[in-house]
Amino acid sequence: MVDSKQQWKAWLYLSPAIVLLLVFTVWPIINTVRMAFLEGYSGLEAVGGASFEFGFGNFVKVVKYKKFVDCLKNTMLLCVTTVPISTFLALLIAVALNSIKPLQKILQTIFFLPYVTNSIAIGMVFSAMFNIVGLTPGSLPDTVGIVNNVIEFFGGEAINWINQGSSYTANIAVMIIYIVWNALPFKILVLLGGLQSINKQYYDAAKVDSTPRRRVFTRITVPLLSPMLAYVVITGFIGGFKEYTSIVGIFGEKMGPTGDQGRLNTMVGFIYDALKTDSQGRASAAAMILFGIILVVTLINMQVSKKRVHY
Repeated sequence: MVDSKQQWKAWLYLSPAIVLLLVFTVWPIINTVRMAFLEGYSGLEAVGGASFEFGFGNFVKVVKYKKFVDCLKNTMLLCVTTVPISTFLALLIAVALNSIKPLQKILQTIFFLPYVTNSIAIGMVFSAMFNIVGLTPGSLPDTVGIVNNVIEFFGGEAINWINQGSSYTANIAVMIIYIVWNALPFKILVLLGGLQSINKQYYDAAKVDSTPRRRVFTRITVPLLSPMLAYVVITGFIGGFKEYTSIVGIFGEKMGPTGDQGRLNTMVGFIYDALKTDSQGRASAAAMILFGIILVVTLINMQVSKKRVHY
């Protein structure tokens, strides 16, 4: 406990971090809320001395925008599908890693590598893997990418995953695979740490009673891991609703295959598009709507966690 007479020293040491938080976190949040309620707000016009009325016009424009529903649908679809899949796979991998003693540290490092790799770089690699390019007949063989090579090896036909003419289902499938793969390392790390902190007496008692492994998993492992599971699910939904860089990494700024640009645009992409047109008011309103959605989903998850989580 810091002595009351010496508290000024603690505040002095904390002051640089507090100033940075106020300037780069607190003020931008306040300013975003302010711009969201200034109808038709534009930074360039504001610098020129223009005034803007207070109202909900920006929110109305966002909701009425023709691509808003598509952006919201893409965001919800990616979030709802990737979070459960990545959490379940991370749980299985964490349990498997925890039971493997030889080379455990090396395997942990390998599984954690995607987390410390640039998302755009990973997206470019996935783009090459799922790419399919038809060349002129009589020249070099067609380039179909490693994924289609594997499909053809097992007797299937190459699929147009991400190129012009590809289907929406194929695009979403690629994004789900990439997002799940990219989300696994952090979740594995958290769940593995939780597994290693579980008291071994529970498992010893289960061995004495000859409890089947499946029952040990469902009755001991999962309940005792529920705090960590709740954490990765909540953070997973928050990250899922902010999905943007993964799509840019694979499809570029066009956010979709050539010929159908914007097909996979998300709420964050919608905000960036508004900023490009100097429509800070509309971008701020979209950010507020996204914040509201994330807040509601997080509160629902926390409410469910109260009944399902065992501490």
